[in-house]
Amino acid sequence: MLVLVAPGQGAQSPGFLTPWLDLPGAADRLGAWSDAIGLDLAHYGTRGDADEIRDTAVAQPLLVAAGLLSAAALGDIAPGAVAGHSVGEITAAAYAGVLTDDDALRLVRKRGLAMAEAAAVTETGMAALLGGDPEVTVPHLEKLGLTPANVNGAGQIVAAGTKDQLAALEADKPEGVRKVVTLKVAGAFHTHHMAPAVAQLEEAAGGLALSDPGFTYVSNRDGKAVATGAEVIERLVGQVANPVRWDLCMETFREMGVTALIEVCPGGTLTGLAKRALKGVQTLAVKTPDDLDAARALVAEHS
Repeated sequence: MLVLVAPGQGAQSPGFLTPWLDLPGAADRLGAWSDAIGLDLAHYGTRGDADEIRDTAVAQPLLVAAGLLSAAALGDIAPGAVAGHSVGEITAAAYAGVLTDDDALRLVRKRGLAMAEAAAVTETGMAALLGGDPEVTVPHLEKLGLTPANVNGAGQIVAAGTKDQLAALEADKPEGVRKVVTLKVAGAFHTHHMAPAVAQLEEAAGGLALSDPGFTYVSNRDGKAVATGAEVIERLVGQVANPVRWDLCMETFREMGVTALIEVCPGGTLTGLAKRALKGVQTLAVKTPDDLDAARALVAEHS
C-alpha cells in the first residue's frame, strides 16, 4: 500500500523549481497559476533567494505548485492514502480531487497572505527540537510560554512562539533534547498567533466548489481519515491556528498497512521522519525530475 505525502513550509530552497520547468507543459501551467494568483511563481522558484522565498506569502504557493507539478509528473496513480504537513494539506486536497488545482493555488495564496499579516503583528518564529521525550518536552515548552506547534514523531517536536521565548528555549533546552534548530519560516504558525488568519481563510474557502476525496485523506489535525470535502476544508481552515500532529498521521499509516511512502517535491523532510518512525516502509523523496523513474517503480510495486 502506497501513501503520497506533501511537505510543509521550510522545505523550499533557492532554485528548487528550476529543473521542473523543463518538463512538457510545466512552464505553461506555472504561468497560468501565476496569472491567477498575481505572483510570479517561476521567478521565485528559480531565481528567488533564500530570504525572498522565506516570505510566507511566497513560500506557501510555491510549495503547493511544486507538489502539484511533481505529483502530475508521476502519472495517473491511485495511492492508498494522501496526506500533507501543514500547507502540504492543500496539495493533498487538490491531489485527492477535493479542490481543483486552480482553486488550491488561489486558496493557498490567500492563506499565505493572511498568515503573513498575522505574523507581522509580533516577532515570532519556530524551532525544531531534536531528541527528547514528548512527555518531558511538552510541559517544558509550555512553562516557557511556547506551543508544541508540530508534533512530528520520530523524536521531533517543533516549538513556536515569540523570539524572546525561543531565545529562552535555546538557553534552557528540555532534558534529552540534543539540539534546537531555527526553521526557515516567518512566524509562529499553528499557534494562537495565527488566529486572525482563520477568519480570512474561512471567508476565502466559502465560495469554493468541493468534491469528496477520491483517495483516503488523512488529516494532520488528529491523524483521522476524512471522508467529505466539506470536512477537509473545515479542517484546513482551523489548522492554521492549531498544532500539526504528523505523529498521529504516521500512526494511521502504520495501522493502514502502508508499505511505501512517496514525498512530492520538495521532498526530504517527511521521508526522513518516516525512515525513523515507520521501520520497514520504503520511502522516496521526489526532489527533481531525476527521481521520477524510481518513484514510478515504487508506485508499480506498491499501489
